[in-house]
Amino acid sequence: MSRKQKERVRLTALNIFFIVLCFITLIPILYSLSVSLNGQNTLLSSDFSFIPKNFSLENYRRVLFGEDILTWLGNSVYLAVVTVSLSLCVAIPAAYCFSRRRFPGRRPILKCLVLLNSFPAVLSMFAVYRLLRPMGLINHRTGLILIYTGTMAVFSLWNIKGYFDTVPVEIEEAARMDGANPLQVVTRIVLPLAKPSIVVTALMVLIYVWNEYIYATTFMTGEENYTLAAGLYALQATEMSGSWPVFAAASITVSIPVLIIFFLCQKHMTSGLTAGGVKG
Repeated sequence: MSRKQKERVRLTALNIFFIVLCFITLIPILYSLSVSLNGQNTLLSSDFSFIPKNFSLENYRRVLFGEDILTWLGNSVYLAVVTVSLSLCVAIPAAYCFSRRRFPGRRPILKCLVLLNSFPAVLSMFAVYRLLRPMGLINHRTGLILIYTGTMAVFSLWNIKGYFDTVPVEIEEAARMDGANPLQVVTRIVLPLAKPSIVVTALMVLIYVWNEYIYATTFMTGEENYTLAAGLYALQATEMSGSWPVFAAASITVSIPVLIIFFLCQKHMTSGLTAGGVKG
């Protein structure tokens, strides 16, 4: 067997392995989908099948019209949109400054940001609570936005800075020689080149806010203030003995928006993630 044939066999075996692995990882999702479409209130049974025997959309009807999931969805969408917007507005100028400017204290500041972001979020909850309570931001969406933005702005800064570091300075110098001012260099040259990293960073911030649970349940009370993560936990906790299919239907429903956004941004994922990991 020639070297080329061996390489082809190796790649084929590797592809088959990853295809099988993908199917294995899909089993929990397919299981939840089957439970959500089952008309009977069964979670485990000896004759379980991934194809529901009593097909019904009743569980999805109860989720969309019988529970407060639309209110929770609205809260999560609002928090996600505002947090992503603020995080990028803070991170992009800061990342460009740290990437292109060499000012005193640059490296110590970057190291401090990494150090602050490396501690578990639960360690800062008491301090954050003491800061937000005098300002009346407990049980208020503005308080969560400040927490999420402060948490994810540092991550966004580092990820986007890593991409800016890969953009050759000569491109900017050529634009300046053609008469572009500093603002035009950034908006018309650098930002379009950094689009993959910005899109991936925005997606990661969105996923964080969409799934965040600890702060959402600690600083927000009342069903009308629940996010999706908090609302789903409350639904599971109160309906555990009777409505696992409803919980499965709710879980599938709230995953669809993120999946759609993920697939729309998929073409930016590889270049944005790899370039954002460059050491600066």
